[in-house]
Amino acid sequence: MRCIVVDDEKLALELMEDNVSKLPNLELVATCKNAMEAMEFLRQGQVDLIFLDIQMPGISGVQFLKGLVKPPMVILVTAYENYALEGFNLDVVDYLVKPFSFERFLKAVNKAAELSSVRLQKDIPAKTQVDGGYIFVNADYSIIRINLSDIIYIEGLKDYIKIYLKSTDRPVITRLSMHFMESKLPVEGFARVHRSFIVSLDKITVFKRTRVLLNDVEIPVSDNYRERILAYVGYQENQ
Repeated sequence: MRCIVVDDEKLALELMEDNVSKLPNLELVATCKNAMEAMEFLRQGQVDLIFLDIQMPGISGVQFLKGLVKPPMVILVTAYENYALEGFNLDVVDYLVKPFSFERFLKAVNKAAELSSVRLQKDIPAKTQVDGGYIFVNADYSIIRINLSDIIYIEGLKDYIKIYLKSTDRPVITRLSMHFMESKLPVEGFARVHRSFIVSLDKITVFKRTRVLLNDVEIPVSDNYRERILAYVGYQENQ
């Protein structure tokens, strides 16, 4: 993430430069002593994140932020706690109160990185090519290709999904909905078996009335989705 630091105190600028230099996912592109310098830089270059002091001569950090039409992500940095509510009303990512530890700084940066990933997800929707047998998803700040034949099952959580693969023990985690995934996967190869699970049909090893086994993984099957599995295995409940 390309970032700038805006602070009228030289020591504060040096401290922030040092903190930023320790993180490989941050690139410090400018340090500004006041809001006017920051405004001029924003006119010239792209910035993903601003570390913004509040109490500065002339234009305050809050006034500067309110004047931006399309502000990048902002982490407020100040010695005063009483601006926190106003800051969050302006949708800042986080609020650092001086003096703060590197661990607290890292936590704020991680929040910004997560938000950046969410925005990327919205800007670059997942693409599927069923004929080619693969799907692209955004994960780990990258766009990853997943072969459909590699998918064992998909688990839906609150705001994201986990895609479990044969090729790795670590699931791919991405911010997509189960509805979106169900609409993109080929119906001949995948089935929704539960509100929270989609399975690869050819990975089913055992079917029981309320669950399926994918080798040693047990997945619940709800009443609303049972018929799809029954049709796949060719089983009639009244047999």
